Amino acid sequence: MSTTQGLSPSTQQPATTPTRSGSVPTAEVPAVALTPALDHLHGLHLGADGTILAGTHTGLVTLGVDGRTTRVGTSDDDFMGLTGVPGTDRLFASGHPGPSSSAPNPLGLIDSIDGGRTWTPKSLTGEVDFHALATDGTVLVGFDGTTGLLVSTDAGTTWSSGAPLAAAALAVTDSGVWAATAEGLQHSTDTARTFTTIPEAPTLVLLSAAGDGSLWGVDTDGVAWRSHTGRNWEQKAMVGPVEALLAVDADTAYAATAHDLYTLE
Repeated sequence: MSTTQGLSPSTQQPATTPTRSGSVPTAEVPAVALTPALDHLHGLHLGADGTILAGTHTGLVTLGVDGRTTRVGTSDDDFMGLTGVPGTDRLFASGHPGPSSSAPNPLGLIDSIDGGRTWTPKSLTGEVDFHALATDGTVLVGFDGTTGLLVSTDAGTTWSSGAPLAAAALAVTDSGVWAATAEGLQHSTDTARTFTTIPEAPTLVLLSAAGDGSLWGVDTDGVAWRSHTGRNWEQKAMVGPVEALLAVDADTAYAATAHDLYTLE
């Protein structure tokens, strides 16, 4: 299905000054109710056919632009971290085994090449529960939930230590690795070994990179932002306390709670 069709146009009026402070624009963000509703969301991915995939406490589901949710595969694992190569069916996930699984806890990194219908243990099994994951198809970076970042350049087979950074969310673009932290947006140009703060960026709790290299984020107040480069940010609309974010391209992103799917434009 296409992720750019099926919802009414936004009536939002984006702010034009990309600053951290100032008034938040009053905006209506288009949303549809998810049916059936989900238990919780940890991450979103755009599949090869434009399908929105969501990692939840009880497995992977698709989110239709009409709000219909459909389970993918048979896994009921708790996907604490979910990422994938944008616009492909290559997925990576982490978390905890579900009731039907005999896998060690935590899952480490698991891998899917068929859009989440089947999963294969990849590495760090029984060792790591990634709370944040991001990839561009070459670099895979994750926050281990305790000590900092781990980095792989061979699709998760082997790992090296990155910066001792607590990341709420991660993104990878051609210009480097981006991390949303309590100290602000951080940027690395040396494969997540060191980071510098982007001083004019909003304090983001959600972050997502699109296939075209643009970035979308949601800040601590629930305001959505967009950037073409990661350095200059445009305030878009109030979306509220959403649980997951998916950048499609510079013009479109989706945000979701366990009950609603929002379109950001």
